[in-house]
Amino acid sequence: MLPPSRSSNQISSDMDPQARFSNRVETYVKYRPGYPPAVIDFLRATCGLKSTHAVADIGSGTGILTELFLKNGNPVFGVEPNGAMRAAGEQILRGYPNFTSIDGSAAATTLPEATVDFVTAAQAFHWFDKDRTKAEFARILKPNGWAILLWNERRTDSTPFLRDYEALLLKYGTDYQEVRHENVYEDIAAFFAPNDFQLQSIENQQVFDYEGLQGRLLSSSYVPAEGQPGYSEMLQALRQLFDTYQQNGRVVVEYDTRIYAGRIDNTAR
Repeated sequence: MLPPSRSSNQISSDMDPQARFSNRVETYVKYRPGYPPAVIDFLRATCGLKSTHAVADIGSGTGILTELFLKNGNPVFGVEPNGAMRAAGEQILRGYPNFTSIDGSAAATTLPEATVDFVTAAQAFHWFDKDRTKAEFARILKPNGWAILLWNERRTDSTPFLRDYEALLLKYGTDYQEVRHENVYEDIAAFFAPNDFQLQSIENQQVFDYEGLQGRLLSSSYVPAEGQPGYSEMLQALRQLFDTYQQNGRVVVEYDTRIYAGRIDNTAR
């Protein structure tokens, strides 16, 4: 059962998600987790993904998921509204001839109708206007195409370190509880309705020294940036947290990569 939550449409109306990461691009590139290759295996087995299938990666950011498909041989349209993130993705992915960068959004991709076999959104769906996005996904998907939603969901209580890291975010986060992606789980079923969706969970992790852990923290849009209130105190608390739990100079951040795969009702077109 999907847990109850605050309405994601309300969350979307409270902020401008297109601008939230503009001052965090460098740390985002360096310290955000990737997606395990088993994502491709799941899509092959469940959705019949082939290397010839065209993919639109919506909210592609710096290209973390985009590159996974490019390595699989897929032609990929990376649709990203944030100029700084899009430019970083273009630089990182410049060596892939099958990559096309697009200045567009989830509700207005600018892609022609029935263009792609798969539409993906990784770590991004919680920022979208759900109704307009559903209509746009249905418009650009070919018949019998697939919509794929993914998140790297950080575990919050599997280890003492992760429990205390979560407590740090709750204490110092600017709007952490409001924007965390878990808030939109109830919207996923509505997004795919009247069709069902399939859920797959894959273990994922990052191993950090202190510099890496600090970078991972600062890549998040819901914590104070340098110069903002609470920034110095937050880093002091992070240093103490790391020193308490590190083993051989490292800590482990565990994730569950959750993949939601389904078809979008054609009546949304």
